Formats: sequence, C-alpha cells, structure tokens
Amino acid sequence: MPNHQPKLRKFSFPRSTTRYTIRLLPLVSVLLIGAASLTACRPSPAQSVAVIKTEFGNIVFEFFPDVAPKHTAQIQGLIRSGFYDGTAFHRVEPGSLIQGGDPNSKTAREDTWGLGRPDLPKIPAEFSALKHVRGTVSAARVGSDKNSATTQFFICCRAHPEWDNQYSIFGRVIAGMNVVDIIANAPTVEGTTRPKQKITMLSVTLEPRSNYPPTPPQP
Repeated sequence: MPNHQPKLRKFSFPRSTTRYTIRLLPLVSVLLIGAASLTACRPSPAQSVAVIKTEFGNIVFEFFPDVAPKHTAQIQGLIRSGFYDGTAFHRVEPGSLIQGGDPNSKTAREDTWGLGRPDLPKIPAEFSALKHVRGTVSAARVGSDKNSATTQFFICCRAHPEWDNQYSIFGRVIAGMNVVDIIANAPTVEGTTRPKQKITMLSVTLEPRSNYPPTPPQP
C-alpha cells in the first residue's frame, strides 16, 4: 500500500537568528508572565478601601467606581503615590463635616490651607443619585465651579441634602466614624474652621475591601 503520510519539512533559520531567537524565548516568556501577574495582583477599584491613619485612630472608606470612576481613579492613584501622607484635615465643623487633602497643609503657611494648587489636574463632576448622608466621602471644589475638584475631599458627619448633585460623591466611611466625630469637634482657631492643633493624616493607604465586613447599600 502506498504511504500517504505527509513528509515533515524542517524549517531552517539563519544560524545567527536561530541562536538569538532560542535565547530570547525564555526571557520573553518571563516578561509576559510577569506583566500578567502584576495586572492580576492589582485589585479592581471597588475591591480597595482607603485607610487614613491619624493620632485619634483610623478612618476607612470604600469607593464607588461605578458612579464616580474618574474621582476613584485619581484619588486611588494619589494614595498609591503617597500624596496624602502628611496632609491635614484643615477644616472641621462639629456635627457637620471634616475636610482635608490639600498639599499646602503639609509644609506651607496655614493661611494657604484649603486653597489648593492650580497645577493639580481637575476632575469633571460626576453627580449621581447618591445622597450626602452621614459617612459620605465627597470631592471638594473651588467656589461654584463644579468641575474643579482636584485632591481635597470632605466627610459628612450628618446628612446634607443641600449638597446633593452639587458635589461628587465617590465613597463612604465603613469604619472609624467615631474618629471623624472626634476630629470634627477639635478646638479651632477663633473665627475660623481650622483646628488649633494640626490634625495630620499620618498615612493614607489602600487595603483589600475583603479585610472589612460588608456594609448595606447607601440609602
């Protein structure tokens, strides 16, 4: 019977090309596997929470990337870079709110705290159906410009319906509201909302959301 098996053809390469190709293949494989591992290791925005360490304890808040993806991305990126470490809660109002995140509050004069810096990238408004209730984390902005949020944020101590659809909500405190209340009640410089003693964010880091118990949906 005739042999119908196809004859295998041997592919040939120039000697120099073959040698370097064989040597590079393991290296390329390692780089591709490494890149895939890095991508797989970084959690999605919703899987991370921010942990603000202060002398009074920690404040932990989750993010809402589904309704505020741009704010979530910028704030999380700043946290990863260490931007917030050493900034202060420069504005406190008992029973109302605390505000911080201005880089001026690291080492600049106190009368510049809260003014921000014009060189910082602005985030366009991302309004949603979410409400400003106790524990809400929302983006501060400049005056009436709704698209001027940069790095500063505030945390509500109570409901502020007058701020709904005026400020972009991007998170909610899931642990440490007692710390927020302590900071909100700090003594202030007369005639201002600035604490007499600087209240520093000693560090701000991202941790897995799974480290903390689930919370009910925001009302």
